[in-house]
Amino acid sequence: MEAGEKIMSDSRAAILARISRSLAHEAAADAPEILQRIEAHARGPQPQWEASPRERFIEKLEKVVGTWAEVASKENIAQAVADYLAGQNLPQRLCVAPHPLLEGITWPDGFQAERRRAVGEDRVSLAVAFCAIAETGSLVLLAGPDSPTTLNFLPDDFLCVLPENRILPRMEDAWALLREERGAMPRATNIVTGPSRTADVEQTIQLGAHGPRRLHVLLLQGGA
Repeated sequence: MEAGEKIMSDSRAAILARISRSLAHEAAADAPEILQRIEAHARGPQPQWEASPRERFIEKLEKVVGTWAEVASKENIAQAVADYLAGQNLPQRLCVAPHPLLEGITWPDGFQAERRRAVGEDRVSLAVAFCAIAETGSLVLLAGPDSPTTLNFLPDDFLCVLPENRILPRMEDAWALLREERGAMPRATNIVTGPSRTADVEQTIQLGAHGPRRLHVLLLQGGA
């Protein structure tokens, strides 16, 4: 190494060392304040509206071309699914999340309802939302043994049971509920707003580009 190159190398090393020491000092000094701010989960400014969470959710869901049906009780879920399949002229076959809420359902004669994750050839799936966000009309789904993520994205038609008492006003409320009920984050949290869509080709909206072409929400009265 030439003398000039060595001087430049030493100078660069000295500068980087000073920066590193400075950053370490600042980080150590600010650490308690930063941790306190993170743990407080403070909320920023939030939009306001007059509608109830249920009304707001339905309004926003319909704006993103999602559909919904009211279900009086768990015993009526099978009929609601049958009505949807008949309305879309779909075969009576679907994969169902192994969720406790969907256990013990009596399906109509001729139905093929398999409790498992979805695979490529599945056309219809049924899952249960952890909660919903009224502000944006979104469903929150947590990955886990009782809620395989493939159900949310592989089939063309995604049906999702949503207990009405799990419709929350805003996203911050969903995170708060997740911390309260689960403590730790799941492997994946999916926030689904309407059917899959893209406008990559000529800025024209196409549904079903990267996931379900249709999203149908079954609003379960009285909660889970």
